[in-house]
Amino acid sequence: MPSLEGRTLHTGRSNEDDSTKSGPKDSLSLNSPPPGAFPNLENGPPSGRRPSHKTSMTLIQPRTWMGLQPQAPLQEEHDEFEHNALWWSKVKITLKEPFAEMWGTFILVLFGCGGIAQVSLGKNFPNTSPDGIGYGDWQSINWCFGLGLMLGVYVAGDSGAYLNPAVTFTSCVLRKLPWRRMPLYVLGQLIGGFLAAGVVYANYINSINAAEGHNIRTVPPAANATAGIFATYPASDLTKASQFFEQFIASSLLMFLILALQDDSNKGSFIASGSWFPLCLFFVMFGIGAAFGWQTGFAINLARDFGPRLWTYCVGYGSDVWSAGGYYFWIPMVAPFPGCLFGGILYDLFIFTGQSPINQPWFGLGQLVNPRKAIQDRLRHQKEQGLV
Repeated sequence: MPSLEGRTLHTGRSNEDDSTKSGPKDSLSLNSPPPGAFPNLENGPPSGRRPSHKTSMTLIQPRTWMGLQPQAPLQEEHDEFEHNALWWSKVKITLKEPFAEMWGTFILVLFGCGGIAQVSLGKNFPNTSPDGIGYGDWQSINWCFGLGLMLGVYVAGDSGAYLNPAVTFTSCVLRKLPWRRMPLYVLGQLIGGFLAAGVVYANYINSINAAEGHNIRTVPPAANATAGIFATYPASDLTKASQFFEQFIASSLLMFLILALQDDSNKGSFIASGSWFPLCLFFVMFGIGAAFGWQTGFAINLARDFGPRLWTYCVGYGSDVWSAGGYYFWIPMVAPFPGCLFGGILYDLFIFTGQSPINQPWFGLGQLVNPRKAIQDRLRHQKEQGLV
């Protein structure tokens, strides 16, 4: 499966931060927003966009410390008492974007793993299906992950809807997303994936027992293994290099296309950012699964694979979830990071003309000579863009 988003593939915001649901300013592209990037309000809020409500100083301080935009994106019509006096409202406002990443990833994994469960477990009950052969096929799984990503982007609009630690990392490197946001975003994404796996497991536990036997839990390549519902496992004949390369190339493709969809300077007569962006991501994820999904399961997302894998370990699948496939578990954790970064560098190197380290002298390598100045310039730019 995917990610993201992201985003996931995907994809932090406030009025001046990134937003998935509308248009102009992006955490993935400073010239055009990632999913839900909040536009710059110098010319007034765009129609349909809610402006930020005043956030109390006690909430601004922790948000600033975490690298979030000081003013949280809030509903204007809610009164200040509700925002700043109720204890849960304080928590929600302080951690609004990490919560958005958590629930956006939850939706992505819930639809994706739920689709796998229905297709794989439904084969054990063919006589109950309308066509007498089961409840879907490989393309059904691709549709589910595509739908999960699209809907997850809508859910996580206020955070930027990255929904994928590797997409978040690449956005920090190439699009000046504050590094301080990354730990909270990634933690939220991992929790979302873990919780979604728990919901799918609870929903299908009777069918899992029917497939494997009561209190029996196995991992591929066992005959009736159900661990593959939650985490990815490679085809048995793949070398480590092939396993890594498929995750790498699929992640590169994901990031390359995310940046392309968000680059309004490269659209000609068609603009794919804004309200079109989630739908376009749906087809991106579907295409990656259809073209690069069979051999390794197209995890391309640490949160989508590690969170559910950890769940299976906790509920009795045992240490085999880590050792199966020659300790394959680390590949969908690691490969998406260089993969997404490579895809982002390719796009910036050959197509993107906006602000990026790649579009600086010596492709940004000069920043290594004077890192202090680079950090100061980065912070100044983030403040200008309303990111911190």
